Amino acid sequence: MVPVKDLESSLAVSPQPMTTTDLRPWGAFTILEEGPGYKIKRIEVHPGHRLSSQMHHHRSEHWIVISGIAKVSRGDETIMLSTNESTYVPRFTTHRLENPGKVPLVLIEVQNGEYLGEDDIVRFEDDYAR
Repeated sequence: MVPVKDLESSLAVSPQPMTTTDLRPWGAFTILEEGPGYKIKRIEVHPGHRLSSQMHHHRSEHWIVISGIAKVSRGDETIMLSTNESTYVPRFTTHRLENPGKVPLVLIEVQNGEYLGEDDIVRFEDDYAR
């Protein structure tokens, strides 16, 4: 049997880490949480802007739209997502996220993989010449 004191300490809520927002020409992202094998970001894309066409060697991504409209190019398909809709982007899959709307696009991105660094981006086409 586990003593109550040990159980209470194992259930203690740890303080949330300080979050920072990285500004990009297309909008911004904030890392909400990360741990071994995962990272959770809040991504905001300005109206009429898009991220680069890209691919990752080490991670897959799940995107959940919080507000706005997302135009998602994934491999050979293009889909439109609105609030509370989601999609999955497997690793090695060329993809692009775009905001065709008139209001900011906000989504939550959940990354999974053995390496989640920002340098695991292979860009194919980029409006901002990065």
